[in-house]
Amino acid sequence: MNDIYMDHAATTPVNQDVIKAMQPFYSDKFANPASSHLPGQKSAAALEDAREAVAKLVGTKKAEEIVFTAGGTEADNLALKGAAMALSKQGKHIITSAIEHHAVLKSCEYLEKHLGFEITYLEVDQAGLVDPQKLRDNIRKDTILISIMFANNEIGSVQPIKELAAVAGENNILFHTDAVQAVGQLKIDVNELGVDLLSLSAHKFNGPKGIGALFVRKGVELTPQMSGGSQERKRRAGTANLTAAVGMGKAAEIAAANLTKKSKELILLRDYFFSQLKSNFDNLKINGPAPKSENRLPANINIAFKDLDAESILFNLSLNNIAAATGSACASGSLSVSHVLKAIGLEDKYAKGSIRFSLGKGNNKEEIDYVIKKLKEIIARLNSLK
Repeated sequence: MNDIYMDHAATTPVNQDVIKAMQPFYSDKFANPASSHLPGQKSAAALEDAREAVAKLVGTKKAEEIVFTAGGTEADNLALKGAAMALSKQGKHIITSAIEHHAVLKSCEYLEKHLGFEITYLEVDQAGLVDPQKLRDNIRKDTILISIMFANNEIGSVQPIKELAAVAGENNILFHTDAVQAVGQLKIDVNELGVDLLSLSAHKFNGPKGIGALFVRKGVELTPQMSGGSQERKRRAGTANLTAAVGMGKAAEIAAANLTKKSKELILLRDYFFSQLKSNFDNLKINGPAPKSENRLPANINIAFKDLDAESILFNLSLNNIAAATGSACASGSLSVSHVLKAIGLEDKYAKGSIRFSLGKGNNKEEIDYVIKKLKEIIARLNSLK
């Protein structure tokens, strides 16, 4: 069996059509989009075409509402810090959830430590979901921003974003969502959802690394976090990463065209995976929403084995050419239990044995059968060593 890659939540392979689209911009069409000469104007046109493709993917007809960034982390930083600094005179209270990506949590920590903001971290239920009523109950007169992730990168919880954004809208509070894991798997329409800010990253939907974007609804004020030139309509300084932006645009175009088909295929594979796990393992706990729940990402399988060590399981999977993860790749190397698993109240005897499989391009039932076979051998061996 060839290498089996089931860690698409960490990153995805770049689509060959994306690579082909990017190639000319490395050498032949390399001009700076900010230059006024003809080659520069052609580069600027290519940049705007990419912006329009990304805009279409998230449901806005206003391409100028898309700000290119260096990735999802920068997009989150720009959203949180940029909005907080711009609105600091109106209030210094921000609401987020206890299971956000570290890009959001660390931004909140920075605002709290250095700029005097107060952060409320909403608890989630056992499925990792935020209750809209709980959000409503925690709003204060000085609340200026609410940031709740669209879908969790570890346990796959898909939040009721439309309802949560409506609560923010009722109170005239800006609403941001980190949709890095959702874009490319779920239909996104920023206007239907009612969000003001939305983060995404190209390498999560078969685009290149090093490029992301932030949707910024027209009229929303942000304090730039990069000082320099007037690029991105004065919202993000720095020479545009044209080649990567073109790649992101092409990946967005492909993702939009294939979204329904891809989502259905992933759900079928995910459900098959869960059925095989249920048939072959006792003492197995599923982390996050129920396997077939609409509140679970199509590609996400997060499970926990009682009284076993996740790193040992992953090491043995790797020896069998299977790539999986314990959770967020951004937190790899940490021996502590994930903040997400703590937030959903998972007992330590399960939390330490939690692993995540995330499906994507190239995965099939044959690979799943092989993974189940090897996983049975690994779990049996590890249990015998207790």
